[in-house]
Amino acid sequence: MRISSIIMLALLLTITVEATAQKTLKGNDNGVSYTGRVEVGPDGSVSYDWTGVYFQTDITGGHLSVDVSEAGVSWHNLFIDGQWVKKFKIEGNTPQRIILADKLGKGTHRIRLQKCTEGEYGKTTIHQFIIAKNGTMSAVAPQKRMIEVFGDSYTCGYGTESQKATDRFSVDTENCDKAYGCIVARYFDADYALTAHSGMGMVRNWGDAKQLSDQNMSTRYTQVYDHHGKTAYGFDRYTPQLVMINLGTNDFSPVAIPTDEQYVDAYLKMITTIQEKYPGVKILCITPHSANRYLKASLSLLRDRLLGQPNVWMANVLDNMVTVEKDMGADWHPNYQGQCKIAMSLIPQISAIMGWELTGKAVK
Repeated sequence: MRISSIIMLALLLTITVEATAQKTLKGNDNGVSYTGRVEVGPDGSVSYDWTGVYFQTDITGGHLSVDVSEAGVSWHNLFIDGQWVKKFKIEGNTPQRIILADKLGKGTHRIRLQKCTEGEYGKTTIHQFIIAKNGTMSAVAPQKRMIEVFGDSYTCGYGTESQKATDRFSVDTENCDKAYGCIVARYFDADYALTAHSGMGMVRNWGDAKQLSDQNMSTRYTQVYDHHGKTAYGFDRYTPQLVMINLGTNDFSPVAIPTDEQYVDAYLKMITTIQEKYPGVKILCITPHSANRYLKASLSLLRDRLLGQPNVWMANVLDNMVTVEKDMGADWHPNYQGQCKIAMSLIPQISAIMGWELTGKAVK
């Protein structure tokens, strides 16, 4: 037998052995838990585009790969056993295999993959998981606490990995895990969902020439997808104990600002819907650190309209908390340090509202 033929045979045998040493499971396998809004396809694939959606699984056997495709571009954070490992990009609408963990030590290891960029840029589809033939996957039980945040670019982590306000935005510097919502959730050991889109307002988007934008957060927050379809969401995948709403900066951006009544009426409608979908939920309405006088006037009216309503609070004003010199990243948005400041200002009030104890852990 020729040497080249022997080498080819050896390669084929190696591939065969590796293939038989692994097994494949569908994207919606019971051994995986998804947190956030997702849609399960007829083939068992799982798709999502809202920022912050994550899956978790406890594996044995030391190996986990995923077959994944992307409508656009999305960046993801990978965590193994609670430690951040890397941030990486997925693109391409043809399924590709990505190794998330390999040759881990004996025992059980927890894998978490978090989408950290917005639906505007991409939709992720998990087709299947590949584990060691003798391995297992077990779903991770939800935390006792759950937080949902309805917001805009501040919630999405727009520019959090940039260090200068004058930097132009680039999707690779967006990371929701470094924004206040995820920081607060980590502090309180809570699961979270982020229903947020940059540039969106309660009724009007950034710089829109109309007082009422055709698509805004009042229309998007009821959908399964942020940007890839208008399928209605059943509000049935999770039930938060706390909802934070941080919307208004874009509503009152230059040109055709809405009236106080237009903004407040939409805000109250959102609160009513959230209360209907999540009975007993507590709601914290945030005044953004960048709020101008028009937004502050509208939020003052909101406060008046909410008087006597149970389980709804207005957050403390964040004036001058985020500085241009140290705390801003791309396009004058809070960088990671600025986001930590915002989180630190909210944590004591959340503790008082929820009865969740303060701890000695760092806010990070």
